[in-house]
Formats: sequence, structure tokens, C-alpha cells
Amino acid sequence: QVQLVESGGGLVQPGGSLRLSCAASGFTFSTYTMNWYRQAPGKQRELVAAITITGNTNYGDSVKGRFTISRDNAKNTVYLQMNSLKPEDTAVYYCKVNIWGRDYWGQGAQVTVSS
Repeated sequence: QVQLVESGGGLVQPGGSLRLSCAASGFTFSTYTMNWYRQAPGKQRELVAAITITGNTNYGDSVKGRFTISRDNAKNTVYLQMNSLKPEDTAVYYCKVNIWGRDYWGQGAQVTVSS
């Protein structure tokens, strides 16, 4: 079955960096667009970044120029490099794939940006 497992979250000071990973299994990873979303307390889940099978990327306005999404098809893993982190980046970050109209989500990784 489809599984997405995020890792790499944690506590970081403002201005710091973190790299999230999402290990995928149960489907042909290289043939699907992969996405990162986040949800802050009391807010709706929002798209952070997406990467297509050809490597094209798009980002939410609030993270452009600071976050980078990438994928390693040999490792069935998608990454989110987060630089210049701000307190407002604090959220649970989720990996998502849509397969034949159904969304599959990971369990989420907590990212807390605080001094």
C-alpha cells in the first residue's frame, strides 16, 4: 500500500535551516508529482511546494526564495530544504501524492521556529 514517511523536523532558531525528507513506497514514485503541505495551529493546510516528474517546481508565495523542493527517484524520496526560517514557518509539514484522484498523506513532521 502507499506509504509516505516524513522525517527531519525539529526545533530551529529564526534564520536557521532544516531539511525534511519524505520516503515513499507502494507506488511508482518516479511517475507522480510530489507535494509538501503545511498546517499551522488554527490555520488551513496550505501548499508549500510541488515537484513534477520532469523536475518542474512551484512554491507558495510565502516560501519562494527560501525553500527548495527536490526529488531522488533512485531513493523514492522527496526533500524540502528550508532556509532563512521564520517563526511563521512553524507548522506540521506533510508530504502528499495524488494517485488516480485519491490523496495520500504522510503522518507529518513538526517544524518549530523559535528563539
